Amino acid sequence: MNDQIFETVVTTVAADGTPHVAPMGVRYTERHVVLMPFKPSTTLDNILATRHAVLNLVLDTRVFAGCVTGRRQWPLVAAERITGQRLAAALGHVELRLDEVGDDPQRPVLRLARVHEAQHGRFAGFNRAQAAVIEGAVLVSRLGMLAADKVDSEMRYLQIAIDKTAGAAEHEAWGWLVEAVARHRGTAKAAS
Repeated sequence: MNDQIFETVVTTVAADGTPHVAPMGVRYTERHVVLMPFKPSTTLDNILATRHAVLNLVLDTRVFAGCVTGRRQWPLVAAERITGQRLAAALGHVELRLDEVGDDPQRPVLRLARVHEAQHGRFAGFNRAQAAVIEGAVLVSRLGMLAADKVDSEMRYLQIAIDKTAGAAEHEAWGWLVEAVARHRGTAKAAS
């Protein structure tokens, strides 16, 4: 399996049709899209229940930052060939069907086959602020696992790209991430 990880947004639906949106790193093989969601997770539960998912390729990094800061309500539209939904803002999407499950106590390996792919917009390229928001979202998703000084150091470095290249969307997303770190610190301080 290729060790290169690509940051995407995966949409799934529960057995009752309730949608779920989650940023997720994926790997590609010749035949599959490989996901390794943590246990427990809604994404894992939904894929095991319905055997489908949609891989969304997005430029709007507010989706990444929003999902890790409790903002999971993003406009969705129906998938074309599977029961599921995709992000309305996706530049492209890939509809997936679960082929294989490699169980693991922490991170099962899900191999999903491509059922359908479609392009919806033009890719203009990334700016550094978009990459900073994605990295910041990864940090926020791991606040309970990382030392405060590590988070502070990384956030200070990422702030440089925000200051130099961010547009309104990236500034908004970055603000959500900064608020999430402060909220986490406030909760931790109140508990001690």
